[in-house]
Amino acid sequence: MKSLERLLKDEAATIELGEDLALALKKGDCVGLSGDLGAGKSTIARAFLRAMADDDSLEVPSPTFTLVQAYDLRIPVAHFDLYRLADASELDELGFDEALSEGICLVEWPEKAEEALPAQRITLSFTHESEGRRVRIMGPDAALERIARSLAIRAFLSDAGHADARRRHLSGDASVRAYERIHSADGEPAKILMDAAKHKPGPILQDGKYYQQLAHLAEDVIPFVAISELLRKRGFAAPAIYARDLGKGLLLIEDLGSEGIIDAEGRPVAERYIEAVRLLGRLHAETAERDIAIADGIVHHIPDFDRTAIKIETSLLIDWYLPWKRGLPASDTERSDYFAIWDELIDILGSGEKNLLLRDFHSPNILWRPDRLGLERIGIIDFQDAMIGPTAYDVAALVQDARVTIDRRLAERLLGAYVAERKAQGGFDEAAFLRDWHLMAAQRNCKLAGIWVRLMQRDGKPGYMKHMPRTFAYLQHALTHEVLTPLREWCIKAGILVSESAN
Repeated sequence: MKSLERLLKDEAATIELGEDLALALKKGDCVGLSGDLGAGKSTIARAFLRAMADDDSLEVPSPTFTLVQAYDLRIPVAHFDLYRLADASELDELGFDEALSEGICLVEWPEKAEEALPAQRITLSFTHESEGRRVRIMGPDAALERIARSLAIRAFLSDAGHADARRRHLSGDASVRAYERIHSADGEPAKILMDAAKHKPGPILQDGKYYQQLAHLAEDVIPFVAISELLRKRGFAAPAIYARDLGKGLLLIEDLGSEGIIDAEGRPVAERYIEAVRLLGRLHAETAERDIAIADGIVHHIPDFDRTAIKIETSLLIDWYLPWKRGLPASDTERSDYFAIWDELIDILGSGEKNLLLRDFHSPNILWRPDRLGLERIGIIDFQDAMIGPTAYDVAALVQDARVTIDRRLAERLLGAYVAERKAQGGFDEAAFLRDWHLMAAQRNCKLAGIWVRLMQRDGKPGYMKHMPRTFAYLQHALTHEVLTPLREWCIKAGILVSESAN
């Protein structure tokens, strides 16, 4: 196994390492803590648990006599102390296997049950050195990679002037990006750490390209930096960027707050949605620049939401959703007919308005800032996949929010507010917009139906399947426009939708 070494000069450094490990470990990790009495095993375990709980006052009693102490945290953690273990077989009675299957196991004195612990575990070996401790971290390559990444983030924060910052898990999303909230020791407002390592290429799908390339999705943090600068220059509330390492994919950005546009019960707050759709009206009324320089020799060219990108997204319905729904894949004829329909629909889009579209403008990525005025009340995040394409796409993403049920009455109010905003600025074709809105809503929901299944089957994230009924209710409404009649008929014939006459 590979290893990492760190010199921990004092107890504060040991606590810091415990916090860094809390951002690196995941369910199924077993961590052995080895070393003499007083070497730092309990200190690092306590720091790890308090960071996982985001509670510096969390009581962490020593499990010396109970042998195990369980914590129901963001990820469940079981803290074992095997010093008094009589025989390795007693681990079964302590529920070790069950604890490991459900969360993380911290094991002090792992030498007492060497043969009963997983061979592929992480080990921290502590030895006294001068006034501090030296720790050697060993483990499987994948686990060490996660730990090394967390330590690199700590170094990045130190270089940015936040050496003593407290790091706390914030959230992840359906992508590989992760976020932390960073609290500075000097009491400055919290900041957000975006951890977005360069995307690893996937399987080749067509034309020698993988999915991210075909869909023109961001593969590093450069697009985020560029679009943030563009939005802020135009007066929109995107996060300021305080520090960046473009090569490592690390950004320290402004914390725009945590209040969203839905209430505590997960229902849409109409006033906030209306302000958000009015923001889109302002955004779409002014032509966006295509090339944004963010450093010497680094220029981001905003890609087009072109035929290739639209079709590779709609393919998710036929490649993932349809086989899951029916238990058998689409026939060659079904595939040919489906993509021929989309070719015709994309041709129709050619006559519509095109401008900057943010791509994921819906409740998880919109923040409400009640202490601000005007456009500043709406904070925008997660726009690294922005493209130039049919502006109706963003309006469809908001009005048919993938994670929130927008009833028909509110949807009509939102569309009305957007149309009013655009008409006030002149030169707006309402009929063409409404046509494109239905088309883009259909495209987005075909994509989402496939994504929910892909997240469940490929990525082990079944929780997103709860959005499937809403997705199909939205799709059914999108397909009511006459221009989408061929797609509606295809969906009925394929067994994806039930015809209204059959109800």
